[in-house]
Amino acid sequence: MDDFERAWRKQLAAEKKYIDERSQRSDSRLNRFLQTKVPEKLKDTLDTGFAKAFELIFAKGTEVIEKTYNRRDMERSSRVRRIIAENNPSGRALNEASRGSASQKLKNTVVSGVSGIGMGLIGVGIPDIPVFTGMLLKSLYETALSYDYDRMDEKYFILLLIGAALRSGDELKAADERVNYFIEHGAEPDEETMKTEVKIAAEGLSGELLYMKFLQGIPIVGAVGGAYDPIYIDRITRYAAMKYNRRFLHDIKNKH
Repeated sequence: MDDFERAWRKQLAAEKKYIDERSQRSDSRLNRFLQTKVPEKLKDTLDTGFAKAFELIFAKGTEVIEKTYNRRDMERSSRVRRIIAENNPSGRALNEASRGSASQKLKNTVVSGVSGIGMGLIGVGIPDIPVFTGMLLKSLYETALSYDYDRMDEKYFILLLIGAALRSGDELKAADERVNYFIEHGAEPDEETMKTEVKIAAEGLSGELLYMKFLQGIPIVGAVGGAYDPIYIDRITRYAAMKYNRRFLHDIKNKH
């Protein structure tokens, strides 16, 4: 077995483990308690808030996000590692090419946590959505440096990743298959398709963060809700990093 085959098997094992660990959805005791406290219209408000945040950032916010990191240098470093691995897919080269910027991801997680907790302390929940979405996309952009995430199809892929990462059980399996199909075949989404994926991603985020954003709107105790921001950013980014690695290995496989 060569180094590439070992890397591919390791990738498939990681994906199976991820899906197995999320075979069932389990609500926390806190979520079950809050079910009876959350206003019925809050879910629709969050759906709309996240959808508008995605549309705004995709349309006008990417340049602002890129001011928080050096895209050119990070992109160059990432592509050099990929080229080395593509020409000589040794174990070390594959590991170097697939690794993300761990320190940068940690920084993003810490910043989102501080922001969420701070807003929770003063009772800010819903207005935190653009900040949360911006930090999430920043983390995903940095994971996707080897690809031109300004393109429509790459934005579509990012939305697929977000939608899949927030699911469990059979819904996760189906969403994961859609991600893998994109990796193997690509896509040319039109405007309506993008709107649909924005809606799916927004509803996924609002479904997961519904109770926490409600809690975050209550002064002082809202810090508990804000503390969940980095947990979900980390969850989505980890899934995305795993699938970007699959995409990288798939690209190499097709070239050899």
